[in-house]
Amino acid sequence: MDILENFRILDIIDILLVATLLYYVYKLVKGTVAINIFLGIVIVWGIWKITEILKMEMLSNILGEFIGAGMFALIVVFQQEIRKFLLMIGSTKLGRKTGFLKHIKFLQDESISPTKVEDIIRACENMAQTKTGALIVIQRATNLDFIKSTGDSMNIEINRPILESIFFKNATLHDGAVIIEENKITATRAILPVSNERNIPLRFGLRHRAAVGVTEKTDALAIVVSEETGQISYLKDGEFVLFKNSEELIELIRKDLS
Repeated sequence: MDILENFRILDIIDILLVATLLYYVYKLVKGTVAINIFLGIVIVWGIWKITEILKMEMLSNILGEFIGAGMFALIVVFQQEIRKFLLMIGSTKLGRKTGFLKHIKFLQDESISPTKVEDIIRACENMAQTKTGALIVIQRATNLDFIKSTGDSMNIEINRPILESIFFKNATLHDGAVIIEENKITATRAILPVSNERNIPLRFGLRHRAAVGVTEKTDALAIVVSEETGQISYLKDGEFVLFKNSEELIELIRKDLS
């Protein structure tokens, strides 16, 4: 009864925040090797707390020292997951041009027009039919200047013929990725960071690994057309997003850009 009497609304908020934090951490490491490490840490922490309650001084001290010193090692082990977590926090709609600020008319940039998603996907469909490999990255909140600098700077309005001509097999610009910002192609032949994840199926080549890499390290979206199969893939947050047809893919991308 004393516990209930001393229970405050702030305690409930505290519990909810911790639960939310643990949920997002689990969501980040789910499906990766890091999930086993995460579960191991939770188990060790649980045993440590039990030993403290039972006043098992020696074991409690050992586990306490282990957890304290292990925090530095965890930063190295979970480096990629920590980056994704901080990126997820920093890439909320409040920090994006297309999010909160778009509802305030006097803060809008009138020159900004929505990305022509349908033109991008129709171009991908045409390239898929001829098995022309393509890698398209659409910028969201995260600045991609560090990637654009590796390629050729452009300022071309999006349209189907332009995209198809860029990735034409004998074209000088077909190697690397195309970077799209709002409604402009801002870079071609860009070199993307390649993912080292071992759980990517072997049937996917370097384009797909590059798409996974850039969507892991930034909040950008990536579209890949396979040169071997002609299959179109859509990636977000380092994961493949499933879709039934092109119309559904267009709606998914529009939603992710909104």
